[in-house]
Amino acid sequence: MTIEIREIFNESRKTYGHRRIKKALKRKGIQCSNHRVSRLMRENGMFSRQKQKFKATTNSKHNFPVAPNLLKKDFQAKTRNEKWVGDITYIPTDEGWLYLAAIEDLFTRKVVGWALDSRMTKKLTLDAIEQSLKRERPSEGLIFHSDRGSQYAAYAYQDKLETSGIRQSMGAKGDCYDNSSMGSFFATLKKELTHRRRFRSRAEARLAIIDYIETSYNSRRLHSSLGYLSPIEFEKAQSSSQAA
Repeated sequence: MTIEIREIFNESRKTYGHRRIKKALKRKGIQCSNHRVSRLMRENGMFSRQKQKFKATTNSKHNFPVAPNLLKKDFQAKTRNEKWVGDITYIPTDEGWLYLAAIEDLFTRKVVGWALDSRMTKKLTLDAIEQSLKRERPSEGLIFHSDRGSQYAAYAYQDKLETSGIRQSMGAKGDCYDNSSMGSFFATLKKELTHRRRFRSRAEARLAIIDYIETSYNSRRLHSSLGYLSPIEFEKAQSSSQAA
């Protein structure tokens, strides 16, 4: 069993703890207790990496209008494209900062859109929402929630949401818990990828982040809130049950 545990541990980029390892083993038809998995991991030097803090990138000192808080910390959704959340984070490289704007669907926990750039501008967030709209094609009435940063409050961004039939929502000033789901994704990205590597260039970091989002986080990473399915597995399961 140690061999199977190590395979799963390595496939998770050495980030899974004993609970996720147990769920992954069960999917392979291997039954075992949390205690046994924990013991075997400890005895064989398999320790999951801990989350690291990251700084905020919000600049709410602007004169743009602020949208009301429609989400109100209700991070549960009943269907796809009902509630999206978005935020910006940064990744250090030897060439300087690389900024990532990402959007997550609160129902599937899938990152539905993202954009990367050397500058943290409204173009960064506009590129992310454009990609999300092209991929998901949501119906009118979707709520998009973010902080009060100038990139989201800019007139061009607000106009894009309005013409797409999206209701804009913004969190309270200085309340990091207003967008905790997006913060959780960024913390996972940094724990599992960017805090573990030194990127020589923005291009190198860009390729690694895209690969992580598309082939690891969305496709393979098991989420406890999704019944230990990946976002894409959960999405497919929900589509199948609705079609039945």
